[in-house]
Amino acid sequence: KDLGQVFGAALGSKGLGSLFADVSRLPGVFMAILAFSLTDIFDTIGTLIGTGEKVGIIASTGDNNESKALDRALYSDLVGTSIGAVAGTSNVTTYIESAAGIGAGGRTGLTALVVAVLFAISSFFSPLVSIVPSAATAPILIIVGIMMLSNLKGVDWEDLSEAIPAFFTSIFMGFSYSITYGIAAGFLTYTLVKIVKGQAKDVHLIMWILDILFILNFISMAVL
Repeated sequence: KDLGQVFGAALGSKGLGSLFADVSRLPGVFMAILAFSLTDIFDTIGTLIGTGEKVGIIASTGDNNESKALDRALYSDLVGTSIGAVAGTSNVTTYIESAAGIGAGGRTGLTALVVAVLFAISSFFSPLVSIVPSAATAPILIIVGIMMLSNLKGVDWEDLSEAIPAFFTSIFMGFSYSITYGIAAGFLTYTLVKIVKGQAKDVHLIMWILDILFILNFISMAVL
C-alpha cells in the first residue's frame, strides 16, 4: 500500500510538478536543489575517497586508472540515487559504514551484491530488525571512525596550507555530522589560508566556484 503511494510520486504533480508550479517559489526551490546537490555530491566523493584508499583503488596521488574507478563508483551512486528517489526511499548513496565491510575483507563488487541481497531479505523482517537499539550499532560507527582517521597520516602537517584545512575538515565532519560540511570547511579555510599567505593565484578557479556555492548554500540554510 505504502509503495503504491510513494513510487513515482517524485515525478508527479505533487512532486517536481508542484515545485515549479509557483514562480514566486523558484528562488527557494533552486537554492534547495543546490543544497541537496552539494550534499549528495560531496558526501559521496568524500566517502568514496576515504573507502577507496582503504581498498587500494584510490590513492592520494591517483593516476588515470584510479580516476576511472572513481568515475564508475560515482556513476553507480548516481543511478542508485535517481532510482531510489523515484521509488520513494531515503537517499540511496554511498555510506561511510562501508569501511566496516572493507575492514572485514570486502574488496570487490561482489561484496556490495551480497549486502544488497541481504538487505532485500531483511526488508521482510523490518519489524524484527527495528527492535535492535542504536546503542548496539553505535560501537561499529566508532570503529569505522577510527579506521578513517588513519588517512590523516597522508596530510603534510608541516605545510599550513594543507594542515589547517585538514584539521577543520575533520573537526567539522565530526561536530556537524556531515561529510559535506566538513569538506566545505576545508575548502573555505584552504582558500583563506592561501589568501593570507599571498598565494591566492594558486587557488584553482573551480575551488573559487565551489567556495561561492558553499557560501550560498549556508546563506540559504540561514534564511530559508
